[in-house]
Amino acid sequence: MFFGKLSIPTFLHNPDITIHRRHVSSLKVVWRKDSKLDQAIENDKQYKLCARVVKEVLNEPGQVIPLRYLEKRRERLRLNVKIQTFLARNPGLFDTYYDRIKPKSEPVPFLRVSDQLKGFLEDEERINLEHEPWIVSKLCKLLMMSKDKVISADKLVHVKREFGLPNDFMVTLVPKYPNYFRLVGCPGEGKSFLELVDWNPEFAKSRIEQRAEEESRAMGIGVRPNFNVKLPPGFFLRKEMREWVRDWLELDYISPYQDVSHLDQASREMEKRTVGVFHELLSLSLHKRVPVPILGKFCEEYRFSNEFSNVFTRHSGIFYVSLKGGIKTAVLREAYKESELIDRDPLIEIKDNFVQLLEKGWQEKAEVSRMQREDLKQHMEMMAVRNQDLDEQECSEPH
Repeated sequence: MFFGKLSIPTFLHNPDITIHRRHVSSLKVVWRKDSKLDQAIENDKQYKLCARVVKEVLNEPGQVIPLRYLEKRRERLRLNVKIQTFLARNPGLFDTYYDRIKPKSEPVPFLRVSDQLKGFLEDEERINLEHEPWIVSKLCKLLMMSKDKVISADKLVHVKREFGLPNDFMVTLVPKYPNYFRLVGCPGEGKSFLELVDWNPEFAKSRIEQRAEEESRAMGIGVRPNFNVKLPPGFFLRKEMREWVRDWLELDYISPYQDVSHLDQASREMEKRTVGVFHELLSLSLHKRVPVPILGKFCEEYRFSNEFSNVFTRHSGIFYVSLKGGIKTAVLREAYKESELIDRDPLIEIKDNFVQLLEKGWQEKAEVSRMQREDLKQHMEMMAVRNQDLDEQECSEPH
């Protein structure tokens, strides 16, 4: 069921319904499980686990680590199997070799990046360079939506993977664009901030506004910017909530790049703007989903209320909150078709390449296992034939 962009659905157009101006915070919607979107998160579970282990090794001096040191970090990496088991299950990521931790100590197993993983890392660097303008615009957009056009550098570093920012973007990317960014302080060493130097009006256009312009050109008529709302199958809103949604959708769209310092935090207009900011943040994210606690880190910068997470359930036709993995994750519904991501960020190619690297290792492991089974089967068959020949020979010998 769609509504909001060009028209309001008939069930919201009943003239006999009286519109009630309910206080935003008093409107409640029951959370409902969406197994398809949950599956999208589950599908990435193994990829994310492998990415955490790879990141851990890459952050080590020389990008090598004693195997036993990595074993001690399993709990922090949320790895529920031993490192040796993990390596056996995911061949192709690392090579094992022996070296001394101290000059006079006995050699112990070390891990280093494999040639296949080195190739992936080189390709990752190429993709980031190819899409650098898009990365720069993302970073500008994140700053432009904030109330003071400045965000903690440490917070941005913390969410770099969610938005597809390069690992070292503060060191390599930010200094290249002094016309856009000013870094105050040093990330990781006390308070440091990234400031927006210049406002680029080309970046101050949300995904919803871009979509409205594209549809206006295609249809030859003006299309009003608004949210796409798609209620999941079997999901129904109570009468009072339907009334509120109908009324709320008729409000003018408020760009997340617009100054809203004059709006009351509890107003419907501020709710419209807040939904717009979350829509834009999720649209800028790599997988069109972000853990709710990560979004919560930006309450001050983006003027979110303390109860901001209720927005996602209140607008269940726009967002979905998944509880997979024991953490709340806000998902942008329109970016998915069932469990498949259809609104693909250009930088998602990096993730696709990493998954291909993993799958190649899994396939090679499966092929080795298959050949071992066949060799064992052939060996058993040869032993059976040999034993049969021996039995027949014993029977034919005179007693």
